[in-house]
Amino acid sequence: MTSVRTPADEREARAIQDQLRTRLVLGEDGPAPGTGRVTGVDVAYDDARDLVAAAAVVFDAATLDVVEEATAVGRVSFPYVPGLLAFREVPTVLAALDALSTDPGLIVCDGYGLAHPRRFGLACHLGVITGAPTIGVAKNPFTFRHQEPGVQRGQASSLCDVEGTEVGRALRTQDGIKPVFVSVGHRTGLDNACEQVLALSPRFRLPETTRRADSLCRRVLVGAAASE
Repeated sequence: MTSVRTPADEREARAIQDQLRTRLVLGEDGPAPGTGRVTGVDVAYDDARDLVAAAAVVFDAATLDVVEEATAVGRVSFPYVPGLLAFREVPTVLAALDALSTDPGLIVCDGYGLAHPRRFGLACHLGVITGAPTIGVAKNPFTFRHQEPGVQRGQASSLCDVEGTEVGRALRTQDGIKPVFVSVGHRTGLDNACEQVLALSPRFRLPETTRRADSLCRRVLVGAAASE
């Protein structure tokens, strides 16, 4: 994986983001759902101790069996700035991905891809840096508008910016349950991203990639904080 430097300030971070955005690949469909490997990544913070823990959990996409897990703990190296969250998370996420012996395949981020005010959320940032196909699956629509999708699993509606451009979709993963918000990161199409999320969400609202990575990084963070 490619290492990243920490920007000195917001201005430099935005400049880096603008440069990386030019390397986005949005014309590929991405891997077929249910094939190869798929990896969930997530982070947890302990702001009082200035700690961030990241987890990467690799699944067999066909069976949803866990193939491998890896974690990393680091220091928060960039302040919280709306639109620049990736600079807080990417270094530790990369360290967790580096610790894997398995190719991660498709990477599923707990967050945004193109559904981001600067069209470059965590899934885009991580995809460009690693070269891997990535998608973002968020729990809320951030600043974008959408119509409520139909109540049945698999029904979706467009997530749009103020100009009406589709930047993602509100996707119902379970009947009658609040939708998740799917957006493209890198090297994956939106139709395929939604199919991937449905395949990864057989029982619950959130995909198994997110559920497992979230649980693991929280456990690791508790252990890291206790050892301080």
